[in-house]
Amino acid sequence: MFLRSLVLQNFRNYKKSRFDFDKNTIVIVGPNTAGKTNFTEAISLLSFGKSPRVEKDDDLIGFGETSAKITGEVGLNTDDKDAIELQMIIAKQDPSASFGKAQDKSSGQVRISKKFLVNGVAKRRVDFAANLLSVFFSPEDLDIIIGGPSLRRRLLNEILEQTDRDYRNAFSVYEKALRQRNALLYNARETGERNEKQFEYWDKLIIENGNIVTLKREELIENINNFPKDVFDFIAFYDKSTISEERLAKYKDAELASGVTLVGPHRDDIGFSMLDNSTNSTHDIKSFGSRGQQRLTILQIKLAELSLIEEKTEVRPVLVMDDIFSELDSGHIKLIFDILDKQQTFITTTHKEFIDSKLKDFQVIELKNNS
Repeated sequence: MFLRSLVLQNFRNYKKSRFDFDKNTIVIVGPNTAGKTNFTEAISLLSFGKSPRVEKDDDLIGFGETSAKITGEVGLNTDDKDAIELQMIIAKQDPSASFGKAQDKSSGQVRISKKFLVNGVAKRRVDFAANLLSVFFSPEDLDIIIGGPSLRRRLLNEILEQTDRDYRNAFSVYEKALRQRNALLYNARETGERNEKQFEYWDKLIIENGNIVTLKREELIENINNFPKDVFDFIAFYDKSTISEERLAKYKDAELASGVTLVGPHRDDIGFSMLDNSTNSTHDIKSFGSRGQQRLTILQIKLAELSLIEEKTEVRPVLVMDDIFSELDSGHIKLIFDILDKQQTFITTTHKEFIDSKLKDFQVIELKNNS
């Protein structure tokens, strides 16, 4: 897969910028305030239709602007005549529009609309996602082992949302139903009254779609465990939060007290254990692994992610590495450079000289403080 161009308009710190790519390896160089991470975030938005960095979409819109637009041309290679145009538009709703106000008075947040277009045709997010396949590697990923469960769930989502349309649909419905059910629980907690009829519909939705999400995640964990591990050997364990009528009934009182849904895939976690051949046993990497072993685990996962997406889609995804070399030692860096020629790769760095000493043929894009 090849991202041939990227146009950013009123997105983050980019007023209007166009980038054209003609190499397999593109190095984005600039100081920490130049927008390198914003650049990679734009690629993520074209891949998934959502940002891994923000909870409020209005943060994606440049200061003082009412909308932002991200456009990319995507093909299977540099000469693909069937390349498609992907476009995502994020806009603050017009206060005078008949369908609502720009300010949600109940939450105090600006209301945002999002449009997804493929070759100018509007699509749902689930149909927009996965037109640009990608794998992201950032310093934050090095905390997947020791960080919170949300980081590990996001890892599963990034793979499955690009390789399995049924998963995208089920996860999208699950998230929406979960928000509605949590709103009912919050109101029930505040009023002290719970209307069972109101819960029936949302309970059915989160159970049906939650079970699809769980099944797909189980299959992915099995695939990860079966993947050849040349960098570091480990076993992943799926700590799933099963959702069913019985479990919802079991936690009914606790949910009423907390005002949120306490079971389901949104509570899932993953554990990683390394093999000890001397004792024929396993040890939890989070608790007993060194920082180096934890990083090797993540590096191995990212390499597996590239191959698993390619295996499922028959297309090699784009690899995006945001300032990752500042966090890796020379041995790990060499492993990454060894695979650069296998796919289009975007690398961000503050020092071009470091990359220049390692690569022969690459494109350089220099960012300034005010792109």
